[in-house]
Amino acid sequence: MQSRKICSIIAKTERFSPVRLNGSMKLAPLSNATVDQIKANYTNERPFSSGRNYLSAKTTKDNSTNITRQAQPSHQIIEEQSSMPLKAKINSAGLRIRAHAPTRGNESKELAEDPHISQEIIKELPDDSKEDVIFDTNFGLRTIELNRPEKYNSLDGSMIRKIIPRLQEWTKSDMANVIIIKGAGSKAFCAGGDVAAIAQQNLLGEEGQRRSCDFFALEYKLDHLIATYNKPFIALMDGYTMGGGVGLSIHAPIRIATERTTFAMPETSIGFFPDVGASFFLPRLCGALGTYLALTSSRLDGVNAFFTGVATHFIHSSSLYSMEKRLAELRFRDYDSLEERLDLINSTIEEFVTGLPHEQPITIYGERRKAIDRCFSKPTVNDIIAALKVEMGPNEQWAKDTLDAIQKRSPTSVYVAFRQMQVGKKWSILEAFRREHQMATRFMRKSDFNEGVQATLIRKDGKPKWDPASLKEIKPKSRIEEPYFDTRGIEPISFLANKDFKEYPNHNYGLPSEEQVETLVSSKYMKPSNVIEHFIKLTRGKQGVKEKVQDIMDRNTVTLAENGSLLWNEVTY
Repeated sequence: MQSRKICSIIAKTERFSPVRLNGSMKLAPLSNATVDQIKANYTNERPFSSGRNYLSAKTTKDNSTNITRQAQPSHQIIEEQSSMPLKAKINSAGLRIRAHAPTRGNESKELAEDPHISQEIIKELPDDSKEDVIFDTNFGLRTIELNRPEKYNSLDGSMIRKIIPRLQEWTKSDMANVIIIKGAGSKAFCAGGDVAAIAQQNLLGEEGQRRSCDFFALEYKLDHLIATYNKPFIALMDGYTMGGGVGLSIHAPIRIATERTTFAMPETSIGFFPDVGASFFLPRLCGALGTYLALTSSRLDGVNAFFTGVATHFIHSSSLYSMEKRLAELRFRDYDSLEERLDLINSTIEEFVTGLPHEQPITIYGERRKAIDRCFSKPTVNDIIAALKVEMGPNEQWAKDTLDAIQKRSPTSVYVAFRQMQVGKKWSILEAFRREHQMATRFMRKSDFNEGVQATLIRKDGKPKWDPASLKEIKPKSRIEEPYFDTRGIEPISFLANKDFKEYPNHNYGLPSEEQVETLVSSKYMKPSNVIEHFIKLTRGKQGVKEKVQDIMDRNTVTLAENGSLLWNEVTY
């Protein structure tokens, strides 16, 4: 107990060090280096008993506490008293924290008093896998690695029950500066939720369907926690990023695509609907891109994910390791805002840009982009189908392929997705997740989801028997609006954070949007070169800015003959 009291004095005063003189403990002046180390020891971040924590440096096993600890040079380790609290036995040099870390009692009190954090405690279950998520610590960097490469890192409840408590703990830790989520292996970040297991579960009847709904509630809580997280959060979309993997990444302020990225929301192809917050983020993409991606399940490679705004950065996969090491070295001032920290992270990531690969050309631009807006901005599904049928010129084959894709999707899913894109623009992030949980609950009780998963992933015949079988049989009001968008009869889920917004607060690190270009062009007379120069300067020379802004101007502006300045031309279809 005496050692613990002395250590408490050290943490508070930062000026004295306990030394043993003549058989008793005394306080001696403390060097600056030692102060820094003691502050690192007295962190409010503690190890978890669940999962595995792979530290970046070589690790050794502490037999007395049965925890994994980071091995460091002997001159960096301060002698530990046997009665020292467990959390003070984790040594990691170079980490920044407050001088006086709160006690465990204070942490609980702060948690109870914080109006944005609920009292729900997410815990692992006895049957959960122990190694499906790897947590890594490297100075101020905290890494979440989805570790099911044999299943393309598909997301299940076991993984979520590990990630949520860790994110909540890092919220309270002054050492955790930057959070990165990524996938193990080179094929996938996360190819979606484990829908095969969910479909099998639904076959058990009401109890199985209830458990499936509970999974979606848990998944959406994690997605919302990421969307409202109070620390810099980075998603490495390296490899397949689909469905549930999109939910883990799209709400992050910084989303990095690579040459291995494949992005998609494939839900309509398995008799489901675009969820994980798609009701919020897809309608907020430029033009009719969101509707196009929702209805068709079309895939985007890394370059086009970057160009359309799905990703904020494009980095070659060979640079990711070095980039992570560099991010781990970043130091922030205690009073830096989240925006200031993200600004520094953004400029650091840009140091690793090496250009866009020639083998992945930009395809979602120019005439193709015009065709997407022309066809998918229509007010009804029938109008979209009609527009695709009459599309001519260079996009005629694209229109035929797109029409064929839609007609193979679940008719119910197509109509629900279209309705989402119409109403989701008005929803807040909280409402979007609540509504999606209500829709997911109803989908679990219908046959299309189970049939779509069976045909795609289990039978693998690719011939699902939808009910109803065709788009013509759908009556939007009776079959779509009332059963899927009526909020009555289903208890709304609660969330781990009550934070809400109608526009992403820190999503300004990607390429310029059409709205930004329109605002500039409409506010003053500017020549095309001046507009491009403005955004290049604004983004500090970010790659892709010139091409993106030029494409926006080509599609949406006319040049005045008298002075060469631009006039925004509001295109209506």
